[in-house]
Amino acid sequence: MTVLHVGGVANVRDVGGMPAGSSRVRTGVLFRSGHLAQLTAEGGAVLSARVRHVIDLRDDAEVDREPSALGGVPTTRIPLFLGSVGSFFAQNLDLAAMYRHLIDESAPRLVDAIRIIAAGQPTLVHCTVGKDRTGVTVALALSAVGADREAVIADYALTASQLSPERNRAIVQYLRAHMPDATNAVELATASPAPVMAALLAEVEERHGSVAGYLRAAGMTAGELDALATALVD
Repeated sequence: MTVLHVGGVANVRDVGGMPAGSSRVRTGVLFRSGHLAQLTAEGGAVLSARVRHVIDLRDDAEVDREPSALGGVPTTRIPLFLGSVGSFFAQNLDLAAMYRHLIDESAPRLVDAIRIIAAGQPTLVHCTVGKDRTGVTVALALSAVGADREAVIADYALTASQLSPERNRAIVQYLRAHMPDATNAVELATASPAPVMAALLAEVEERHGSVAGYLRAAGMTAGELDALATALVD
């Protein structure tokens, strides 16, 4: 994976290069990031040169609050959460429970996003910070084509180090002031622990035999999975 410096956007990287069986995940095909609301002109030029499709996993309220500043690149919106992001904080879910909610309740939308990746155009997947919805979507897509498990988990875990310390401090202060009883809130907002993603992928495999089996159960065809492998693996 390669961290990219794109003006105004946090947590940008190309996930290509990781092992996938005897091959590798292609570079320049699958990118991930945080939202694009503060994208600079220079950053827009960088993305426009690399990306041909954007998948925005945010809900309506998030998009209204921070609309994308990237023009000229087709964007497909797939709100991944059922309900608002704030509801997870209000319920005081931990990351493991939130990800389980995603794979249980949002499977058709996860498939919709991964179908776009399977089309083979250089694609950027993003949500608000590029951690949870983006992390699960990208991990499933990579795992379905046989990307190395430790590399997939390491890509997910990298996000925490890519978030601005100033942003994290401001969020922690807000959460402690406004949600003092939400003991999992700081983790939800700032953390990407490797064991959480490892456990999620293991649970998917236990329940469905493989990540590809999970996607098939959610409506993805064998042909679409073959196309995903062709798109992502050299």
